[in-house]
Amino acid sequence: MRALAILILLAATARADDVVGTYDVKLDETASTCDPKPESFGKTTVQLSTAKGELTVKFATMYKMTGTATKEGQVTAKTTKLIGTSIGGLSARYSVVGHATDGKLDLVLTAQYIRQDTNKPHCMQAWNVTGTRSKP
Repeated sequence: MRALAILILLAATARADDVVGTYDVKLDETASTCDPKPESFGKTTVQLSTAKGELTVKFATMYKMTGTATKEGQVTAKTTKLIGTSIGGLSARYSVVGHATDGKLDLVLTAQYIRQDTNKPHCMQAWNVTGTRSKP
């Protein structure tokens, strides 16, 4: 029984490693309830890495997000705490969901902005993130 559990863990780790690498991506804003918009992005890189069975997603211009990758290449990750922004009075929670398969990355990045004075949601922004792996 223990050997089976080890094999399952190794298989899950190997599948998560299939998404590991650096991706050159473009971010296209798809939705926003913010006025003015707190952030705008264009082209950047995204680093996907694994350690101890956990996936790390790191945009070149953002804090890291942690989550999981499935055997089918489905990626989900989020920041573990509120992140301060360059807009006074707002913090943010970032999350991504999507797929990394065949060297291609297709994610939706969401930023939920929280007012620091009331600790209540202020607005949201979402971007499509698409690109290809540049380095394994």
